[in-house]
Amino acid sequence: MWGDLSIALVCSAISLDCLSKLHHCYLIDLKLYILSADKIDSHVLSSIIDFTIRIDCGGSSNFTNEFNQTWIADQFYTGGIKVQLPDQQKFKFSQEKTLRSFPITGGKKNCYEVGVPNGVYYVRMFFVYDNYDNETHAPSFDVSIEGTVVFSWGSEAWTEDNIKFGAYSDVFTPIEDSVATICFYSIGTDSPLVGALELVQVDPNCYNKVLHENILLVNYGRFTGGSSSFGAGMSKETDITGRAWDTDLDFTQSAANRVVLTTDQGIKNANRAPNYFPMYLYQRAHTLSYEDTLEFLLPIDPKLDYMLWFHFAEIDPKISASRQRVFDIVVSGKIVFHNVDIYKEVGNYAVYDLQFTARNLTNATLSVKLVPHTGAPLISGLENYALLPKEVPTDPIDGTKYMHSL
Repeated sequence: MWGDLSIALVCSAISLDCLSKLHHCYLIDLKLYILSADKIDSHVLSSIIDFTIRIDCGGSSNFTNEFNQTWIADQFYTGGIKVQLPDQQKFKFSQEKTLRSFPITGGKKNCYEVGVPNGVYYVRMFFVYDNYDNETHAPSFDVSIEGTVVFSWGSEAWTEDNIKFGAYSDVFTPIEDSVATICFYSIGTDSPLVGALELVQVDPNCYNKVLHENILLVNYGRFTGGSSSFGAGMSKETDITGRAWDTDLDFTQSAANRVVLTTDQGIKNANRAPNYFPMYLYQRAHTLSYEDTLEFLLPIDPKLDYMLWFHFAEIDPKISASRQRVFDIVVSGKIVFHNVDIYKEVGNYAVYDLQFTARNLTNATLSVKLVPHTGAPLISGLENYALLPKEVPTDPIDGTKYMHSL
């Protein structure tokens, strides 16, 4: 039976195209994942060349964390200074305890320029202020990836929790020039900052190949129906594409009658190309204690369109036939999927995913409802991505919508 095969290569073994862009020669984990035969059908058994680099911004040494992730000391920056946060004990992970600050004396724009193979990447960053400079003023700044502004940190984005404990934000983006360029732009005289930077190469055909269309996918909410968050670098239940999954409690009004189902049984068709949604996602589900509507409220910027991915698996042992759990999916008051019957479509303990793109929105909150016909609705997870065109000189995305607090 095939297992995970991990290969570590020195940068001299990387293609000349990539090597010519690298500023330093360093050890990179190049992992060839060959998924085990009991997790994936033979006709989709495939390998992922996963170029991954994780930079501990402001950090002075390399380390490997409890999840066997390798982080490298701060490098590939064009300016700025290292900062040790004053109250490090309150931060759970090592990469959160330092940051790189870009004082205005070094110019309005500073960047990280990281040599990478061309492809599609999951890019995640960690931001925290924690009054490191004793100015009691969290800085305002914009962040761009490959020339497109994706995050805007201002007074609304800097909630009290974000200031004290930090927040992660992430994007899927194509990189076509062998260099990942992430830039920070000062607003006024403020000093931009960043605490951690991760780049994980993913399957180029992920998410319906939308990233082939000069589109970036900005995370506006990715959550599990389970009781706790999980994912890469956050728990032992990982996600090979680098994603982290929040609990859905911040998005739903149904906490009072919320029921979480769990199973250890294998889920058919999990971990499949090109999205490789993890099996653990489908081994947890949010349902209700009685037949009622399950609603999620997702903060958005209505100027943009959104790609919604719904994740289901029927893991309730009481459901043993079709028509025992049937519901509609309603987005912004419109039925987008009628008579969803997971068991009828795939049986039990099997992946069932649906995708919908919401356009022409007018409200700053996107309502998603699962409206029952028979039985209580059920969901394993939901993803909501803004479809952000590349290199569009428009206003930065409102930073309050997608900052995921710890």
